Amino acid sequence: MLKKKNFDTYKKSADYILDKIKTKVEIAIILGTGLENLLDEMEDKIEINYRDVPNFLISTTNNSEGKFIFGKLSGKKVICMTKRFHYYEGYDFDELVMPVYVLKLLGVEKLILTNAAGAVNYNFYPGDICLIRDHINFAGVSPTRGNNLAEFGERFYPIDKLYDEKLRKLAKKSAIKLGFEVKEAVYFFTVGPFFESPSEIRAIRTLGGDLVGMSTITETLTAGHCGIKVLAFSVATNYSSDRIENMDGTEVEDVAREVSPKLKNLILKIIEEIDD
Repeated sequence: MLKKKNFDTYKKSADYILDKIKTKVEIAIILGTGLENLLDEMEDKIEINYRDVPNFLISTTNNSEGKFIFGKLSGKKVICMTKRFHYYEGYDFDELVMPVYVLKLLGVEKLILTNAAGAVNYNFYPGDICLIRDHINFAGVSPTRGNNLAEFGERFYPIDKLYDEKLRKLAKKSAIKLGFEVKEAVYFFTVGPFFESPSEIRAIRTLGGDLVGMSTITETLTAGHCGIKVLAFSVATNYSSDRIENMDGTEVEDVAREVSPKLKNLILKIIEEIDD
């Protein structure tokens, strides 16, 4: 039987965090692979372990503890999540709404997402920083399936403007000011944790996917439901499986960390120039 979503479950989590940080916050960042160095720039940090937040999820991807970290970046109040949650960890899709619903109750209006992804488009290469302008979700899954919580939004909602155009324009202008350009891409979601077969990659390319990954979609779809504007970045960290043999994932973290100073500076610039 499908578990019923309960507004009070998310509110209890948010109230615990608000009691620690003492203020609402408008900007949130969910950090993808290799972008932890963004936290080095944060001032006046308050750290809250996921394990201490009532009802919250626990990351299973590695031994490091997931945390909310609140503070100031580029002079603005920001809350970061150091670990995200994936379907392949064993969570049901309806459980994966929790992080974004909690952020909404903290006052968040703009959500910046980062991820590592495989380069499917022949014109994309490891190390490219890409703005997600749209996605393809042929996994046939929805985090907002089940009972609708009207406190967050309507049951039926559009996602044609899910990746906010104004924020994407700001990101492109900010990158140019820093001396580089970012590509725009369509992100293709797969459930993982295995990498895609060469035939699957060829199908993804034919369908219009530029990048492929195992995250982000549950967060953006939930954000769309509750009215949070999304700016999402993918770092192309590896070639897809029809472009390279014997993929084992070891290159993903290496490339992500190599690119992370550039992406970090871009995010700081965006936050500096973002409208209050």
